[in-house]
Amino acid sequence: MGRVDEKKLQKRNSLLQTAFELFTTKGVVNTSISDIADRAGVAKGTFYLYFKDKIDIKNKLIGHKTEKLFEKAVEALEKEPQKTFTDKVIFVVNNIIDQLVENQALLLFISKNLSWGIFKNLIYSGEKGTSEQGIAAAFEKIISEEGDNLESPEIMFYMICEFVSSVSYSPILYKEPVLIDDLKPHIFRTVRNIIAQYQKVPDKTE
Repeated sequence: MGRVDEKKLQKRNSLLQTAFELFTTKGVVNTSISDIADRAGVAKGTFYLYFKDKIDIKNKLIGHKTEKLFEKAVEALEKEPQKTFTDKVIFVVNNIIDQLVENQALLLFISKNLSWGIFKNLIYSGEKGTSEQGIAAAFEKIISEEGDNLESPEIMFYMICEFVSSVSYSPILYKEPVLIDDLKPHIFRTVRNIIAQYQKVPDKTE
């Protein structure tokens, strides 16, 4: 990456971080594009070089923060390799939950959008992530060893993300209906069942 590209990336990341700080303190509605540009120390016109409008930077920010969650989880997975594919997925799910417990402001911002609905474009639209790894690389690392043993791995991934994000929200933020640590065994059991539904049954005739 050249110096010009590095500066562009730094400005984009600065705008994203500034927007996150303002969105999580003032709220999205009460934050203007001028607020973001002024706090980031750039001209308002510079904002439009990277983002279409406030909704665009919000969605990109959710994708950016989600990407970081997955990257950290996969990095942790590489340090403590799990035996089976299912164990790997459970490890990543548990790590992401723990990250959100530690950063509840992030969970409030992401809300229930830790799902395929937000970051699918990072994988399929051709848009590059904000780091060298990205969600696409993390996804590939998790499923690489399982290979052809999975049917529709993208759909399976979507199902797991939708389930985990929706059921974890209230236990983490409000400790309802139970504490997140009490819910985890139930989350993991359901994730295992979802994976089992997408694992191909060996053909005994071969």
